[in-house]
Amino acid sequence: MRDITRALNSLKQHESGWPKRSMLSFSEFLQEVVAHPTRIIRNVLQVYADMISTFVAEGVDEYSDDPESIRYLSYDCSKLFVENSDRPFFADRLFANRLMRHVEGLSVGAQQNKIYIFEGPHGSGKSTFLYNLLRKFEEYANTPEGRRYEVVWRLKRDQAVNAPQSLASLTERLAWLLENKGLNNDRNHPNAKEGCADDNDPGAYFDVPCPSHDNPFLIIPKDVRRRFFDELFENDKFKWHLFTEKKYEWVFEESPCTICTSIFQNLLKQYDDPLKVLEFVYARPFSINRRLGEGISVFNPGDAPLRQNVHHNEVIQRNLDTQFCPSRPVSFLYSSFAKTNNGIYALMDIKSHNMARLMELHNIISDGVHKVEDIEERVNSLFFALMNPEDRKVITDLQAFTDRIEFINVPYILDLKTEVEIYREIFGRHIDGSFLPRVLHNFARVIIATRLRTKSEAMLEWIPDPGKYELYCDSHLQLLKMEIFTGFIPPWLSEEDVAAFTAKRRMKIIAESEKDGWKGLSGRDSIKLFNEFYTIYGKDDKLIDMSMLGKFFRKYCKEDRDILPMGFLDSLQRMYNYAVLQEVKESLYYYNEEQIAREIQNYLFAVNFEPGSVEKCTYTGERLEINDAFFQRFESRLLIGARDAAAFRSNIQKTYATVTLTQEMLRDDLPITGTTLYQYLHERYVHNLKEKVLEPFLKNENFRRAIKDYNEESFKTYDRKIQDDIHFLMDNLHRKHGYSRQGAKEICIYVIDKNLAGAFADK
Repeated sequence: MRDITRALNSLKQHESGWPKRSMLSFSEFLQEVVAHPTRIIRNVLQVYADMISTFVAEGVDEYSDDPESIRYLSYDCSKLFVENSDRPFFADRLFANRLMRHVEGLSVGAQQNKIYIFEGPHGSGKSTFLYNLLRKFEEYANTPEGRRYEVVWRLKRDQAVNAPQSLASLTERLAWLLENKGLNNDRNHPNAKEGCADDNDPGAYFDVPCPSHDNPFLIIPKDVRRRFFDELFENDKFKWHLFTEKKYEWVFEESPCTICTSIFQNLLKQYDDPLKVLEFVYARPFSINRRLGEGISVFNPGDAPLRQNVHHNEVIQRNLDTQFCPSRPVSFLYSSFAKTNNGIYALMDIKSHNMARLMELHNIISDGVHKVEDIEERVNSLFFALMNPEDRKVITDLQAFTDRIEFINVPYILDLKTEVEIYREIFGRHIDGSFLPRVLHNFARVIIATRLRTKSEAMLEWIPDPGKYELYCDSHLQLLKMEIFTGFIPPWLSEEDVAAFTAKRRMKIIAESEKDGWKGLSGRDSIKLFNEFYTIYGKDDKLIDMSMLGKFFRKYCKEDRDILPMGFLDSLQRMYNYAVLQEVKESLYYYNEEQIAREIQNYLFAVNFEPGSVEKCTYTGERLEINDAFFQRFESRLLIGARDAAAFRSNIQKTYATVTLTQEMLRDDLPITGTTLYQYLHERYVHNLKEKVLEPFLKNENFRRAIKDYNEESFKTYDRKIQDDIHFLMDNLHRKHGYSRQGAKEICIYVIDKNLAGAFADK
């Protein structure tokens, strides 16, 4: 036979991974409290909030310097919902902000039992979201950072020799004797000592774990709890938070479970000394195990209700009956809700048997109390539920319940970046190499357009005339709304509209997202559609472009004419054209930055003198002949017409004298190039130069032919200047905008052949 010893010995390497729940005496537990107060003095709401904060990094505000910013932040939720997950959930920016607001609400203020219902349409990923959330909660709660402690009573066996007469049957007496014999011989018990007997013998003790997972410090009577913590902690920052913040009120107001209270009172009557009673209190880590229903219980609609919801332990009950006289019985009875006290109780969809479970939660959530036969059981859990919109009628029948319900919407994805991440996760990141830049994201824009409501009151209040952006956006402003949902303010917006994009308007637009994402193509539909699209057009010899995307969706729209607003695909094409035109212009632009800097500094110096003067510029050292021709040459590059030139020059001089020179340069010691006025002129100067950068090349037929011949042997026959310009253009498209060599050629020919520069001239 084969020797299996080595195989069995290999299991020893896994011992460190097995959960170890070492017991602490109450005094040792208090030392842990003093050493790690913020970690140990937490209820389930605070642990849940800390778990989210651990896995979700602090949000990023791309417009933090904008005074109208509403802190609509970009959160990275991948550690919470994606990493090491069999079924990753992708939280878009809107949902991530919604979730973080929900968590912040739990972290501050007085806390009360509520049921948090995550509502969304079929296929929005609700179940996947909750599955990953609970998985991470279990993972976090079983780490040192998420650890909490629960009460274990270690009680003496006052009648350790004779079996109690209350055990009437012979079977019960034999079971009791065998149990005690085994305990008396256990020399590995934590209290066992060499040569000890009687009280020091481990058989003289039995353990009673708190079925409600109470924190051990709740054993301290409420009337002395404030004074106790005042003496326990030094006057530090945590102590100030503990005694002043609403979120810690539970520490002083919450009572231990009925079983722990009964044991404490019986021991107090027996010893008449609270300190002696606390010698019987031990603490062990609260181990969360979803599969066993400890700390987390999840119920599907098809899970049949338990026939008996009252649990007990005959061995523990017999020991308690022996320990305490019949006149003061301790009933070791508890319900299934006790197992998730200080944990999470979750209902997956409110239908079938889960409807009855929701009704049962009514009194528990309202009063925090559950009746177990004659005993009142307190329940302080985190209650979650998933719901489809059509099941809302269940809630409307419980009017008294509504103030204890908080809805968090989980609609379809409305953030195009997140939609693209889903395609990359399912089909592989290599799919990017099959698309021209922006085309993959445009596929996501079409999908999201099916999920948005056509009319947006908030958008129309901001931009009453969408027609002025017909070259960049659709008539319903859906494309603009998508950009805002991703946290991006497009550069094609006018200065007036950017200025009118106030915090109040931003809040309204983001608030409208609560009504979007309830119709259209679901997550499953979009994946199926992308698979079909990619199968047809994802070829090795040709990159997927906008013409392919348009052809595919126009065919789809013929089958379902109401799926997209009329003209949306044409608007998407125009938006794409504008974007790629800007990329080509920016990639071709290489004006001398030093020359630009000199011209701006000379202009800012010259506006302080009358035409006809000859002065030496203090910034560049150049001798300037200040006349109308000098001013017109610079102002024409800013597209300032002759009619507006005098007023523009006057405003520049006034700003220079009152702000730039006196405040920014003299007071704040900034160089001229670091001032706000300089930056404004530089941005406008460069922008207008880029707008005109294509003009000389569009008139040169050799330029287009040279692009087509790029990377071919015939390319070497072109003029050296054209070769250098095209090399510069291709390198920038590749380096700055992610185009492949093939993609860069295709997009340049597309821009020239479609005459995009002419289409967007002066726009």
